[in-house]
Amino acid sequence: MKKSTKNGYWMVKQEPETYSWDDFVKDGGTDWSGVRNYQARNNLKGMKVGDRVLFYHSGKGKEVVGLAEVTKSAYQDPTADDDQWVAVDLKPVKPFASPVQLAAIRYDKRLSQLPLIRQSQLSVMPLTKDEFDVIFGMGNSKARRK
Repeated sequence: MKKSTKNGYWMVKQEPETYSWDDFVKDGGTDWSGVRNYQARNNLKGMKVGDRVLFYHSGKGKEVVGLAEVTKSAYQDPTADDDQWVAVDLKPVKPFASPVQLAAIRYDKRLSQLPLIRQSQLSVMPLTKDEFDVIFGMGNSKARRK
């Protein structure tokens, strides 16, 4: 079977009071561990080196704040005693020029199927290339959205 060179697209959510984008940048990367939801775990297992990841501040803020990249695909979660849980390594790529608020995401019809809206508790979610491109464009556009 031929290996695909196509990138995957994802969103990870984190409460900024616990681990913010600024913490992530200061650390230069991190292991994305401690996930204890089966669907989110399965999404982690789907991440491959080079995949693009949007970093979302949940709780306080509710906004996509930057772009990250997968640097190591799924491996045994070092914070778990049970081998069914996995982690991936992520590194920051760049902050968004303007954070993309959840309200703007909800308002955009192109994002109506986004897991962030449909499954708001999911901490690691897949995105289509189109969804990724829309959010990335919103965060890096010099013109403000109406």
